[in-house]
Amino acid sequence: MLTLCLDIGGTKIAAALADPDGVLVHTATRPTPAGAPADQVWAVIAAMIADAERAAGEEAAIAAVGIASAGPIDLRAGTASPVNIGSWRGFPLRDRVAAAVPGVPVRLGGDAVCMALGEHWRGAGRTTGFLLGMVVSTGVGGGLVLDGVPYEGRTGNAGHVGHVVVDLDGGPCACGGRGCVESIASGPSMVRWARANGWSAPPGAGARELADAAAGGDGVAVRAFSRGARAVAAMIASVGAVCDLDLVVIGGGVAQAGPLLFDPVRAALAEYAGLDFLAGLRVVPAELGADAGLIGAARLALAPSPS
Repeated sequence: MLTLCLDIGGTKIAAALADPDGVLVHTATRPTPAGAPADQVWAVIAAMIADAERAAGEEAAIAAVGIASAGPIDLRAGTASPVNIGSWRGFPLRDRVAAAVPGVPVRLGGDAVCMALGEHWRGAGRTTGFLLGMVVSTGVGGGLVLDGVPYEGRTGNAGHVGHVVVDLDGGPCACGGRGCVESIASGPSMVRWARANGWSAPPGAGARELADAAAGGDGVAVRAFSRGARAVAAMIASVGAVCDLDLVVIGGGVAQAGPLLFDPVRAALAEYAGLDFLAGLRVVPAELGADAGLIGAARLALAPSPS
């Protein structure tokens, strides 16, 4: 028996079939149609579902469907309103998928929760029970697995750690708040800060070029990464204290900078995490890459539904 898993974001849509051990036996990826009407975006997903059903064949029936979607989502209504899919506002994603794959259970989750669940099942967090999975990229997202179970919250949006406030006098964030981690540590935020503080880079240079400059010893670029890392560490200390975590797994484009991010995060965390029970809190790179959301969606589909 196979699980159909979907990972829907503003840049790409991925579909896969997973076996009971979470091994992906079929995968496909297509670009998300930029600026397209709601039904045109759905048509891409419907075509990918049909392709996956054909790949499964009659010998291996699809037993369940798991969906990882960019948010916000609404678990009760089964809807998704991804920030980067402008035509989807309250889109009835769960019902559309259920109609396309009739007769099997369909479970919807946030993409960050599914990333965390995937890393917990088959990635860097497979030996832990209390985990925060994070993505540091164009934005900063996160999901929680607590006592081995995905924690979704009242609406399905728990773990939105990018909007933990770490600077009371900080600048505005896209969420409408001020001083959020995302406004300091996301790739575009670090690049903006570096440019404002004298980093000389050609137009269009982004986080990858900033990382290259920091690796080459550019002082402003190094400071930009250090500043972002301290914001991440302050957030981790706060969430770790609230949730009694034992592991934080970080993926995403900015995390690919490796020691440029992880070394200052760990150093700053040692300053901020002063409680005894946080002494063993570890921060490690994600292992599953782009497959984490799909594997987590498969796990979500197989997990008991919350009461």
